[in-house]
Amino acid sequence: MLGDSIPEELYTNKEHESIIIKTLGDSPKLRIIDFFLDNPLFDFTKKEVIDALGMSKQTFYKYFPDLEKYGIVKVSRRIGKAKLYRINMEHPLVKMLKEYEKRVSLQIAEEEEIALKQ
Repeated sequence: MLGDSIPEELYTNKEHESIIIKTLGDSPKLRIIDFFLDNPLFDFTKKEVIDALGMSKQTFYKYFPDLEKYGIVKVSRRIGKAKLYRINMEHPLVKMLKEYEKRVSLQIAEEEEIALKQ
């Protein structure tokens, strides 16, 4: 399902790194959060996230439980035995990261505009 809609290279190619990854670092936990932030309207199985990120199962399962435990991601629904997850937009960290991303994007746009005028 996901493999058709979100190409893995979006999350594995340095050229496509998000502002959050570029500025805060490329840690596995942050990559998982960033994936969910990029797709706030959708929910995903763990396998779909692992496949999209090109991350090993071992690495994913090392970090994902904390994200669920602290409420950064939450179960949105169940299909059979499978749980689907989505980002918790009400979580304080998620709100801060969204605001951070917006401010840094605006700053970069302003700097690029100034550079073009010179």
